[in-house]
Amino acid sequence: MRIGELARAAEVSTRSLRYYEEQGLLDAYRTSGGHREYEDSDVVRVRTIQMLFTAGLPSRKIVDLLPFLDTGVATAEMTEHLQDEHERLNAQIAELEQARDRLAQIRQIAQDSTNGRPPAECVLAAGRVATLSR
Repeated sequence: MRIGELARAAEVSTRSLRYYEEQGLLDAYRTSGGHREYEDSDVVRVRTIQMLFTAGLPSRKIVDLLPFLDTGVATAEMTEHLQDEHERLNAQIAELEQARDRLAQIRQIAQDSTNGRPPAECVLAAGRVATLSR
């Protein structure tokens, strides 16, 4: 399939596909006219690459994982790296959950303000929420 077809099938831009090729994440066969041709299996590969980018992995780390994605054979180093990335994501999720909870508290304080709570009390309450994050 051509680059536009792969882009539509994988729901990415053609620019992303060119970037993936530059980074060594995706290979394309070149026709005699210089057009890129891709395999049907590249749709899954591109979606997997997208997921790994969404998880925050840089392209150089994704390149290291591609042999496993191609063969199903993992090394101890790959497994360790995936564990590290999993722990990193869990830490980010915990931080986001804390930020969400503090925002909910500040939102409630703002609602209390609109319901007549004195401004000085709102300032103090919001300050207490902010100091909880440290």
